[in-house]
Amino acid sequence: MTVPAPALPRAAPVLGVDFGTSNTAAAILEDGRPRRLAIEAGAETLPTAVFFPETGGAMRIGAAAAAALIAGEEGRYMRALKSVLGTALFHEPRRIGGARRTLADIVTAFLAELRARAAAEAGETFRQVLSGRPVRFHPDPDRDARALADLRGCYHAAGFEEVRFLAEPEAAALAAAPVAAPGDLSLILDIGGGTSDFSVFRRDGARTEILASHGIRLGGTDFDREISLAHVMPLLGMGGALRRSLGAGQLPVPVALYRDLADWASIPFLYARETERAVADLQAHAVEPGRIARLGRVIAEQLGHDLAFAVERGKIAANEGPGPALVGLEMIERGLEARITPGSLAAALSGPREMLRRGIYDTLTAAGTPPTRIGSVILVGGSGLMRMVVEEAQAICPGAALQRGAAFTAVVDGLALVGGGQEG
Repeated sequence: MTVPAPALPRAAPVLGVDFGTSNTAAAILEDGRPRRLAIEAGAETLPTAVFFPETGGAMRIGAAAAAALIAGEEGRYMRALKSVLGTALFHEPRRIGGARRTLADIVTAFLAELRARAAAEAGETFRQVLSGRPVRFHPDPDRDARALADLRGCYHAAGFEEVRFLAEPEAAALAAAPVAAPGDLSLILDIGGGTSDFSVFRRDGARTEILASHGIRLGGTDFDREISLAHVMPLLGMGGALRRSLGAGQLPVPVALYRDLADWASIPFLYARETERAVADLQAHAVEPGRIARLGRVIAEQLGHDLAFAVERGKIAANEGPGPALVGLEMIERGLEARITPGSLAAALSGPREMLRRGIYDTLTAAGTPPTRIGSVILVGGSGLMRMVVEEAQAICPGAALQRGAAFTAVVDGLALVGGGQEG
């Protein structure tokens, strides 16, 4: 009689998670290929956003969070939570949605819901996760280490027993390697919502060799902020003047509040009596009180995210079209709008452009690779589709072919490959 060999235990599944500043995705390896999980109905990515109803109730995430905001429901909408990792603010309790919570609590709840949705979609219980991470959360090494520890702690609190990390551009390189010519050098430009990451790699048969990786704290939310400060915030009083309470002369309107209002992560924390009192004082001394009154309306009616979404839409329109784009601000005042021209957009993004250029050159230098040896540039991340990014890639690596194929999913595909034991 033939005795069948004992069945080998099936390897525990590993969930690959690309937890992004703006969007999140999850995938597993199935039949040797990445399978992206529909953690948002009908979509392969989930907006990294949450909404807490003012009077309590279940937290909403993704598109449901944005829908609650757009519908005008009373509550707290939050986005770009990843950018607060590694800061004291991440562990500071605040009253949100009828209870005292920290941002760490909120990220944990988001990841727990992600894990539950992935389990329902895949028919698995996930205890292991391979998460993407930027090459650097922060330029400062100590803060960068705290950010990684913060995120690791949230994954554990969300129910994952084993937590590993892989640099996001390296995950993207593994997924994108099959489109690179064997032996050629390729450059990954992963421009996300909060960070920009770069890797130089070579495809050698079935092996992908990473020559160098580098990262900077620059992303789509920074582009939004600079566009907002240049085009929208002056309509709310930034750049104006204040009359002195005593004596002659004038003072400039302080810019700190405007910078916070132009920053996705800071907006929810402006809705406080202290801010309203500060704006009232500015209006009382303003040379142009009408503009400060608009600022007061934004704070009193909690329109900061509506304004940020309008700026984001204006950015996209300005990036896609050859002519001017308009940022509609009807939520603040009937007929109010900001005009973005190609010239004003270029001026607003001159600082980010220089940071991006320097980041690319630093990566090539670390790899010991002259730009002329790059055979392909692979654009990853939603902000990787910005015209500015394409122009810099072409200017620095003029002989390289541009690949835009998997801008939103290359990272999570690579994580699934590595998590499943295949390295691309």
